[in-house]
Amino acid sequence: MKGEVKLMKGNEAVALAAIRYGCDGYFGYPITPQSEVLETLQAEMPWETTGMVVLQAESEVAAINMVYGGAATGKAVMTSSSSPGISLKQEGISYIAAAQLPALILNVMRGGPGLGTIQPSQADYFQATKGGGHGDYHLIVLAPSSVQEMVDFVTLGFDLSFKYLTPTMILADGIVGQMMEKVVLPEQRPRRTDEEVKAQCPWAATGRTGLRKRNVVTSLEMDPARMEVNNHRLQAVYREIEKNEPRWEEKDVDNADYLIVSFGSVARICEKAKEIAEEKGIKVGIFRPITLWPYPIDALEKAAKDKKGVLVVELNAGQMIEDVRLSVHDSLPVKHFGRLGGIIPSPTEIVQALEQKLINPEK
Repeated sequence: MKGEVKLMKGNEAVALAAIRYGCDGYFGYPITPQSEVLETLQAEMPWETTGMVVLQAESEVAAINMVYGGAATGKAVMTSSSSPGISLKQEGISYIAAAQLPALILNVMRGGPGLGTIQPSQADYFQATKGGGHGDYHLIVLAPSSVQEMVDFVTLGFDLSFKYLTPTMILADGIVGQMMEKVVLPEQRPRRTDEEVKAQCPWAATGRTGLRKRNVVTSLEMDPARMEVNNHRLQAVYREIEKNEPRWEEKDVDNADYLIVSFGSVARICEKAKEIAEEKGIKVGIFRPITLWPYPIDALEKAAKDKKGVLVVELNAGQMIEDVRLSVHDSLPVKHFGRLGGIIPSPTEIVQALEQKLINPEK
């Protein structure tokens, strides 16, 4: 299967990538615009080929707690949902983070707040990057801009989760989840044997009786002093992730006068906006953060150096702009342009925003 090429939706690609990674279990619940993940897994029936468990839970809360249980045994488990469903999963996500367990979570964002709309959005940025549940925790957050990255980030997300024992979220917007592109699928990996799981995850709960054979996985700690130690341990892991794992993409940054910062599918729209701007004599560079946490602060600071201004383009009212402002010099103008309600900005609109907000703000 190495190098197999297929045309498919982003949601479908995630499902096939999970099977080929050797994922042990998927626990989910239908919600637009990510329902094709579960539908594709059901159609592929991996329980007959790889032994992967695929289960539609009775609710989002049930699904994330099944992930919690599976992760506690050292298995590679995942879930997927869309914005309101992810909101319901936040308590379980916080538990998984506190217990220092690996898990993969896909969020195909739709507009909010509330039930909102089934149209695309990027308004879950805060929920994903600032810790939507309670407590001082982080998720590793990967933001794909293509269907190929939806595939690639399944492997990357699982690998990072097991490396740091922390959940990873693939934060995709509804455009990437629903659009169809050509992708190269990875080769099928064998699922790990019980012996391999035991060797890789000595901390895993086994369910066996006897104090020497059983590990207890929990997020509860009644002793404040020990809870503080647990928190410091988590924070030390997060500092390592911040040091080692920021990822980003740059295009024509060095010779640009202005910088556009965007993530996900919007970054692709901004590439066309860049072409239109350059036809008008405006030199524009593109900076795309791939990890939204850890945010590539140092890389953005370097990219923004000596620029005349930064335009942050998002499908929300202005969320990532806070991290952009923290990354660049205080004197550098940083402006936001976004559309809401599932409306996708055109490249021309983005260029107009660049001109109105940064190049000729007095007009």
